[in-house]
Amino acid sequence: MGLTLVYEDGQTPLSPEEAEGLKIKTITTHGELDEHEQRNIEKAIEWTIRSNFKTNQILSEKFIKEVHKKMFSEVWRWAGSFRTSEKNIGVPWVNIGIELRQLLDDTDYWKKNGIYPPDELTIRFKHRLVNIHCFPNGNGRHSRIMADIMIEKVFKCELFSWHYSNMVKAGETRSKYIAAIREGDQGNIEPLVQFARN
Repeated sequence: MGLTLVYEDGQTPLSPEEAEGLKIKTITTHGELDEHEQRNIEKAIEWTIRSNFKTNQILSEKFIKEVHKKMFSEVWRWAGSFRTSEKNIGVPWVNIGIELRQLLDDTDYWKKNGIYPPDELTIRFKHRLVNIHCFPNGNGRHSRIMADIMIEKVFKCELFSWHYSNMVKAGETRSKYIAAIREGDQGNIEPLVQFARN
C-alpha cells in the first residue's frame, strides 16, 4: 500500500526518493508518521536536556546535522543528511553548506558583539535556519529545537513556549506561526519573537 502523505500549508513535500527512506514500512498514514516522529523527537529533547553544549559546538554544521539525526533517525534513513533535491522553500540544495556556514558565522558575530538581545538573536538564527531548509523534512521542528538549545545553553534563558504546540497539525496556532515566519521573510522578526514566547 505505501505511505500516503497530505501536506499542511508551509510543510515541505518529500520527493519519491526521500519517501523511500522511511524505515518503518508499516506506516501508511500521516497520522502514524507524526506519532513515530514525535516519539523520536521526544528522545532527542531528553538528550538535549541531559547534555551541556558549548557555543562553538552548537554553531557548527556537525551539530546542526547531529540534532536532526537524533530527532528523526528511528524513522528516516536520511536523518541528519542535507537534502539533495529542490523544495518549495529553501536555498538551492547545492548552496546549503555555504548558506549554513554564513548563518553560523553571522550568529557567532552577533553574539560576540551584542548585536541583538538573546531572544531576538536566537529567533533570527532559527528563522534563517528554516529558510535555508537543510533537510528533506522536519526543518521547522528542527529549527525550533535548535532555538531552544541556543536560548537555554548559550544564553541561560528560559526555553521558548512556541504556544505549547508542535504545530504539525493545521489549526489557529500553526496559522499564526506560518504568518509570523512570513513576516520574518519581509524583515519583521518581532511577530516570531512574540510567538516563540507566548
